[in-house]
Order: sequence, then C-alpha cells, then structure tokens
Amino acid sequence: MPEPALAKAGGAAARDWFAAREADLLPVGYFHLVFTLPAEIAPIAYQNKSVVYDLLFRMSSETLLTIAADPKHLGARIGITAVLHTWGSAMTHHPHVHMIVPGGGISLDGTHWVRCRPGFPLPVRVLSRLFRRLFLTRLAAAHAAGRLVFFGELDGRRGREAFAAYLAPLKKKKWFVYAKSPFAGPEAVLAYLARYTHRVAIANSRLVSLDERGITFRYKDYRSNGQERFRTMTLAPGEFIRRFLLHVLPKGFHRIRHYGLLASATCKANIARARELIAAPVAVADPPAQHDADLDASAAADHRPLCPCCGGRMIIVESFGRGGAPRGPPSPKAAVADTIP
Repeated sequence: MPEPALAKAGGAAARDWFAAREADLLPVGYFHLVFTLPAEIAPIAYQNKSVVYDLLFRMSSETLLTIAADPKHLGARIGITAVLHTWGSAMTHHPHVHMIVPGGGISLDGTHWVRCRPGFPLPVRVLSRLFRRLFLTRLAAAHAAGRLVFFGELDGRRGREAFAAYLAPLKKKKWFVYAKSPFAGPEAVLAYLARYTHRVAIANSRLVSLDERGITFRYKDYRSNGQERFRTMTLAPGEFIRRFLLHVLPKGFHRIRHYGLLASATCKANIARARELIAAPVAVADPPAQHDADLDASAAADHRPLCPCCGGRMIIVESFGRGGAPRGPPSPKAAVADTIP
C-alpha cells in the first residue's frame, strides 16, 4: 500500500513568503509568544470564524503594542508578525496566535532604538489580563451588534443576557499567554517561519498508515512527560476528514498578519529607520543633575573654562605669567638620558 500523503500546495507559497520576509529581519534577537483562546470560546470561534479569529489577531496585537509602549515596561514601538493556528496536535479545534517580536523597538520620540533585556521584557501576567479584558469587551460588542451567529448547542446564547452570563466566568479565568525561549538569532527565526507559516493541521511526516481500521498518525499528548508524550492515534476516515476540515478558513481570510513597525503600509520605512538606529552608537546618559544649594553655589564660583570637546571643566595644571614659557614635562629621550651614568 502506498504511503499516505496530503497535498503540498502551500510549499511554493511558503518559499515565496519566506524570501520576502528574509529582507525584513533586523540584526537583533527575536522573541516568540503565543496567545490562546480559552476552551469556552473555541465553539463560538468555530461558528464565527471571520469575526472571532479577527478579534484574536487584533486584540492580541493591541495588547502587545500597548504594554510595549508603556514607559514602565519598554517604552517603544515594536513590530509583530502574527500567524494563526487553529489546531492542536490531534487536529482538535484549538485557536491560538503565534507572534514573532524583535527584541526592542523605536523609542516613542523616534530618536533611538530601545533594546530589550536578555529575557522577555514584558510581564506575561499583565499581557494575559489586558488581552482577556480587551477580547471579552470586543466580543460582547460584536454580539450586541448582531455580528455573531449560533447554531446547535450554542443556540441558547443568542440573547444578550444569556451571552453575558456565559462570558462572566471568563472574566476571572486565567487566559493563556506564553512567552517561549528567545530565538537563537535571525537564522532561527527564518527556520521557524519556514516551518510554521503555511503549514496545515497535519504534516505528511506524521501520517503512519492507512488501512481498514482507519488512518493512523503521530501526535503529542501535552498532559504527559518524556517519551509517553509521543503517541499514535487511529481515526475512522470520516472523523479524520471532519477534524481536518475544522481548520479550513473563510475565503480571503489572512492567517499571517503584521502589526506595529511591520505593518505593511509603513514597513519598509520603519525597517530602514530601525536599522539606522540600531547601528548608531548607544548614547551614555549624563547623571541626573543635583539641585543641592551648596553644589549650585560651588559650581557658580568655579571659574575654570569649559572643554570645547566634552563640556566638562578643564583642569589647571600650571600657571605662568605673560610672556613666560610653560614648564613642559621632560621628553622621553631626556628622561632616558638622565638615567645613564
């Protein structure tokens, strides 16, 4: 029996997209984040893919851009590449967004590049809470505007009060935002993007066999550890096809999006400016001015001239009268001659 295989139509598109993105990489470290919708939202997302997946994109990016711009955290405008995945390892419905973020951003005044600390600079707990609040607020607004539909088991959530009651527990539930280990340089970012941007719910490499029992494939059970995590599953053909089709997106829906500095309208100009600022030497900030009255008085009484190069007070090493010659230091040759007996 021939080895089972899925269509590979996305390969050429992935290569073209990959080549275009390679030119946009900055010479900095990159971070990887994942924003995941809770299980209670997944059925609503499945019946309202365009609305809810779009909210997932917009609210996760708005969360990251908002916290990054806060001077208490990074105080900079950052760039984001976001990729939507809707599947778990067993092809179940599991909507989440992977985000690739450069390690730093352009300062809010546009004058310099703000570098990140070695670890992820933004607090995951703060990101999670803001993401939860923004998403639930916009989801309730979409429901009030009549943009959501409900079928089958969800039919009872058509009413505003019923929908609000369903969302209420989610306001206290912990939402999953995960900051993964930093990439090991831009090359690792390219390798990741090449694997995950245009992939489908299951890769050919995970298919094991096709026989009278059904289709067998490998998957990861994330509730287990070690080798027990790697397992195989056999599904009847109908169930396998059903799970695969769960992840078909609405026509024209873009599952790869760019935000902040990498937004398409201003991407090229922002990348050029970022490279210019990254290459610039890092300015050393002067120590904060002291306003002590005694220090101010002593500074006012200091008549030493300012150095035209650094601006500091020049040190007087010798004074001599008009027409006189300064006593210069002995030359190296003179110093050597004095030591010869």
